[in-house]
Amino acid sequence: MSCMRYKGYVARIDYDERDDLFVGRVLGMRDIISFHASSVPALHEAFAQALEDYLADCAEQGIAPEKPASGKVMLRIRPEVHAAASVAARAAGKSLNQWADEVFEQAARA
Repeated sequence: MSCMRYKGYVARIDYDERDDLFVGRVLGMRDIISFHASSVPALHEAFAQALEDYLADCAEQGIAPEKPASGKVMLRIRPEVHAAASVAARAAGKSLNQWADEVFEQAARA
């Protein structure tokens, strides 16, 4: 899977062999924002245009655009994992939130 980023939004990019097109879809939202193009430069333009159209539609309707993430994560994990994460955070001299933020970032970039 390949991804593109624009204004804090991330789109998954797939190749449609049948139609010989790159197809993109913005991730992490209930609203469906998709786009396509036959070349990578055109795909970048199509992504930007699709997102700008979405943002303009939201402004026209007087509604806040959906954000891909709020920054709040609610997790249920096993108590022993929670305890081990708390110890690891303390050992690193960080709060559990700071530690988890770094761990999530590292995992997301892998």
